[in-house]
Amino acid sequence: MDISYILNELGEERANYFNAIAPPIIQTSNFKFNTVDDFREALADEYQGNLYSRGFNPTIDILRKKLAALDGAEDALVFGSGIAAVTIPVLALLSAGDEVICVENPYSWTIKLFNSFLPKFGVKTTFVDGSDTSAIEAAITPQTKLIYLESPNTFSFDVQDLEAIAAMAKANGIITMIDNSYCSPLYQQPIAYGIDLVAQSATKYLAGHSDVVAGVVTGKKELLKQIFEKEYMNIGASTAPQNAWLLLRSLRTLPIRLEKITANANKVIEYLERHPKVENVLHPFSKKSKQLDLAKKQMKACGGLFSITLKNPSLEKIEAFCNSLKHILMAVSWGGYESLIIPACAGISKADFDVNNPRHVLIRVYVGLEEPEYLINDLEQAFESI
Repeated sequence: MDISYILNELGEERANYFNAIAPPIIQTSNFKFNTVDDFREALADEYQGNLYSRGFNPTIDILRKKLAALDGAEDALVFGSGIAAVTIPVLALLSAGDEVICVENPYSWTIKLFNSFLPKFGVKTTFVDGSDTSAIEAAITPQTKLIYLESPNTFSFDVQDLEAIAAMAKANGIITMIDNSYCSPLYQQPIAYGIDLVAQSATKYLAGHSDVVAGVVTGKKELLKQIFEKEYMNIGASTAPQNAWLLLRSLRTLPIRLEKITANANKVIEYLERHPKVENVLHPFSKKSKQLDLAKKQMKACGGLFSITLKNPSLEKIEAFCNSLKHILMAVSWGGYESLIIPACAGISKADFDVNNPRHVLIRVYVGLEEPEYLINDLEQAFESI
């Protein structure tokens, strides 16, 4: 399906709303039925239509169609946040006594889900080096029901072999799920490699303007219906029509935003790789990466997110560098118009900081839509401070 058709036309039945170019925000909590039979049918299977906006809503339905098509999936569910898009499906798919295999060092709230939340319900998680497919295979037990991936993963951007892991999981009757926020559907389509469920923080590239918090999961309709009918509806995980409308607005410019962000990031990376005060630049397409061939097989590009380490790092040096930036903002998240930075040490108490721990010294950089020379000048004056 052509991406221009998906972003600009799919799901937009303009004759139903006065031929308006932009779809309306259907700001309603509930919907009218003409007969008891119609009402009975809707109550019996809410997945099939609009009954109450905690479930589906016409504005959200347009968005679902586009997001599913972008991923090459049968259907999509939209959530109130990215972590809801991870948590709700996991809760729906697992029961007491089940086990999960998760890649090491995923998103921080995903770690809390598997380490702190699921054990309350008798679900065990084993964390493994996702770059080693044999380690995932070795961790499989008869109780394993889910393999959870994040490729590339947070901060260090390790890549997993999606095709091999999906085939292994299917041979063992295990569901696979991936957080694809780093790539977006434009740069990676895990369903094409056999992954069952694809989650994203729609807050990132899909929204792109740092004004929406949302999440999405795509996959087979049968599996999504299973998630929808219990946990999605019981927990009330849906997003609001206004946020769905903002996401529709943002999707129009997704290709051109990602193209510009990627071009900007490549120029900034070239500058950083040559800088005498930078020890390493971590991103999936780095020529130093042992996983370069796999990354290029699975991904079209890397977008704007990468990490750096300073030469001879110390807590004081990392803090001085980050505190000296004037235009690159220190803030969580990424994927918007603004460039951002997060030192890993911000999430660690000063007493626990270990300069010999490779993850503690990482500085994650997101390059947005500003001109690369503007960002390079800001980085240069920050380097001068150390």
